[in-house]
Amino acid sequence: MVFWEDIMTRLNRAMRTASTLALAVGLAVPALAGGYQVETLVPGSAFHGVHGLATDDAGHIYAGSVIGQQLYRVDAATGDVAVEIPAPQGMADDLVIGPDGTLAWTAFLLGDLYARGADGQIKTLASGLPGINSLAYSPDGRLFATQVFLGDALYEIDTRGEKPARKIMEGMGGLNGFQFGPDGKLYGPLWFKGQVVRIDVDSGDIEVIAEGFKVPAAVNLDSRGNIWVVDTARGQLVRISPDGQSKEVVAQLSTSLDNLAIDGQDRIFVSNMADNGIQEVDPATGAVRQVVKGSLSMPGGLALVAEDGQETLYLADGFAFRTVDVATGQVSDIARMQADHLEYPFSARANADHVLLSSWFTGTVQVMNRKTGESLHLLHGFAAPQDAVELADGSLLVTELATGKLLHVSGPEGETREAVTEGLILPVGMVLDGQGAVFVTEAGAGTLSRIDLETGARTPIVEGLKGPEGLDRGPDGRLVLAEVGAKQVIAVDPESAEVTVLATDLPIGMSAAAGMPPSYVPTGIAVGQDGTVYVTSDLENAIYRLSPR
Repeated sequence: MVFWEDIMTRLNRAMRTASTLALAVGLAVPALAGGYQVETLVPGSAFHGVHGLATDDAGHIYAGSVIGQQLYRVDAATGDVAVEIPAPQGMADDLVIGPDGTLAWTAFLLGDLYARGADGQIKTLASGLPGINSLAYSPDGRLFATQVFLGDALYEIDTRGEKPARKIMEGMGGLNGFQFGPDGKLYGPLWFKGQVVRIDVDSGDIEVIAEGFKVPAAVNLDSRGNIWVVDTARGQLVRISPDGQSKEVVAQLSTSLDNLAIDGQDRIFVSNMADNGIQEVDPATGAVRQVVKGSLSMPGGLALVAEDGQETLYLADGFAFRTVDVATGQVSDIARMQADHLEYPFSARANADHVLLSSWFTGTVQVMNRKTGESLHLLHGFAAPQDAVELADGSLLVTELATGKLLHVSGPEGETREAVTEGLILPVGMVLDGQGAVFVTEAGAGTLSRIDLETGARTPIVEGLKGPEGLDRGPDGRLVLAEVGAKQVIAVDPESAEVTVLATDLPIGMSAAAGMPPSYVPTGIAVGQDGTVYVTSDLENAIYRLSPR
């Protein structure tokens, strides 16, 4: 948690600097008509990673999204999705409907717990709890919540929001999605211990009911007292008998499960982060019905590799690492969160041998074998890395969003990290020029620059851009980038600095949650051998193809 707070402090300082600089620059950018045709390669979907679930008596499923910052209402019969509570207050990792109809939910990144009463008013019940994650009402109407990942504690929450949260215990081992039983005890999973436990919230006693899970993510009880568990790493829905003596896998699902909810008819609904989906599982037969599903979860950085005449896109999809066939739009999984060695990828770069995945959220750069999907190196300790490229000698260049540095990273485990240059304002996209330099976009400064790798000298090519992010180089030598603040893709001649607008009015540029980097989910750009441009849409969870007319 110290690392996270340090990163947020650095990011906030960088964003204040970026804001001041943007006001000072205010330059106009020349633009020429590009005439590119925009087509959908991979269709969009609801949610931006789906997490906590709750049900009501009217046949609705309520679903939360952290990155999307929205709370949704889903028709369980038709799969129709509507926004119940919009951003920013709709950010929800977990949610619960109280005995009086109050809807309460946790804003994981903000550290806030919200509630909406019968009058429709939303109020904050607790704040200052980074990683606030799961919550549930006890039979007597008390509200409890836990911190997970950015903390490890159980709290009682004042349902009127007048008193601060009361810490009950800590260091349990990641008490994630939980529920109270009719006996007044809390039933939940310990994420990091592979156990399901029963907790007396008044005495603090913890009893292990079952173990042997790989990563248990959530626990719910049905009307008969059966204990249901989702194991996110194995993709399993497991039933434990009320006495805890038997354990049975009822349904084998995909990995990256997050939560579950059981309605008044004992129907079981399960959420999947990587699939942006919700499934209904018949508890008697294990039969599965897909209520809603997306092709992508949270598309960010793109990289394109051509081999044997075939082009393949490599996608950092937040909760998964995937490939996309540019001819058909077919999406295939390489790795999924929780089941595989993966760290919430936001950006991707690729060459003949490797794919580099960066995550500002976890401070990591990961080197993957492009052909086998094996994780070769996972480098930690970066200050919000936004992009990484590999040099000919195997060393890396990494942009750090929080420090504004371009780092040269070398050594067997990436232990040597030297600044090539400093003072970049929220650097996002990066591509090599092949002549001892690298091109970098600075979202905060609104600049596309060339940086000499030997001297660190920075030469601006175009200034006054509005939030430039993803970057690639086309076969004609022009730099193609996403100007997110203008919702357009442009091409820049690196010699003349001439700017051409290829497509505009694109669904890109999701507003970042408070305290998060403006690039948030970076818009990815990749250019094919024929000049076709591929761009990710963070707003629609889609990939678009821009083809020269």
